[in-house]
Amino acid sequence: MDSADIAIIGGGIVGLASAFRITERFPDKKVIVIEKETSVGAHQSGHNSGVLHSGIYYKPGSLKAINCREGKLAMQAFCAAEDIPYDVCGKVIVAVDESERERLAAIYQRGQENGVACEMIGAERLAELEPHACGVEAIHVPEAGIVNYRRVCERLSEILSERGGSTMTGARVTAIRENSSHVVVATTAGDVEARTLINCAGLHCDRVTALAGDRAEAKIVPFRGEYYELKPSAEHLCRNLIYPVPDPAFPFLGVHFTRMIDGGVECGPNAVLAFAREGYRKWDINLRDLAESLCYPGFRRLAWKYWRKGLDEMHRSFRKAAFVHALQRLMPELESSQLVPARAGVRAQALTPDGALVDDFLIQAHDRIIHVNNAPSPAATSSLNIGKIVAEKLNS
Repeated sequence: MDSADIAIIGGGIVGLASAFRITERFPDKKVIVIEKETSVGAHQSGHNSGVLHSGIYYKPGSLKAINCREGKLAMQAFCAAEDIPYDVCGKVIVAVDESERERLAAIYQRGQENGVACEMIGAERLAELEPHACGVEAIHVPEAGIVNYRRVCERLSEILSERGGSTMTGARVTAIRENSSHVVVATTAGDVEARTLINCAGLHCDRVTALAGDRAEAKIVPFRGEYYELKPSAEHLCRNLIYPVPDPAFPFLGVHFTRMIDGGVECGPNAVLAFAREGYRKWDINLRDLAESLCYPGFRRLAWKYWRKGLDEMHRSFRKAAFVHALQRLMPELESSQLVPARAGVRAQALTPDGALVDDFLIQAHDRIIHVNNAPSPAATSSLNIGKIVAEKLNS
């Protein structure tokens, strides 16, 4: 049996950032990260858009807003120190017509309250920044950036090893037993005994919470986000990041254009119910996962509330022309022939039984166990600050 002072379930960016902050704060503590896949950053951390978010959208004073602002600076400093490529390239949030001006102004006001460096610009300045984007007004956010979060995960894992800890891969958690002095985590690669357990299991965090005998305040329902990418000959259409004004009638952001740090431009995502928690393809089905989602009152209430928008998202999933049409709102000259299918990601969306989306970070502490039961976007940007919060919850 392996033993440690602290065991962390989940080798994604939140789990690894927590390990980084804990070993930084408590250098004498031994930390083991338990990951069921054969490599770190295999799911949400390695399937996101790679954006360094500025924090402009989030409710002032929320954990999202605070952690995004502080976490972004920490992530940039980490990448600079560890020689991981990143680019503070800037983004534009575009109002495509007069009906979106008021919502754009509200986003700008939030940005001001959150301390984000941003400015309102007209169509002429927008054309200078993104010549192929079309809108009547926009917000320019010069401090937004891009990075490869899987590389960040890999380096965090290496640093953990350098500090005397370890990352245990290929280790799926099957049981958790707690006594008066330790927590024992049973895995398919052997048991781990620790004084404290931290649950950063992402797509499976609610299930790990249940294994520990605790009750999660919300259930995870997986939503797949599908992308296209621009062909190399069309990459000139997007210089950096082009975002829409969010639709208040739908809880997801909407399709956008993202230049990637390793090259290429991704376009998307849509948002559809995934038939498996790790369902990256349309027909990936896990009957247990699907049954849990469909039988959960929170999902049924959400689906009823947004059924029309949900059908639109499904339509975009199965019909390329509909997906392209959504992208053309931001870039009218875009043609279907300039797009090819790209990877997809799965978002761990926490839903309460009444159908409300848990929009902020949710960290629950219970005796020897800390559960990170919701870490939505911008979790990757915020991860080093989330890790700091987790580390501060530990008794020294």
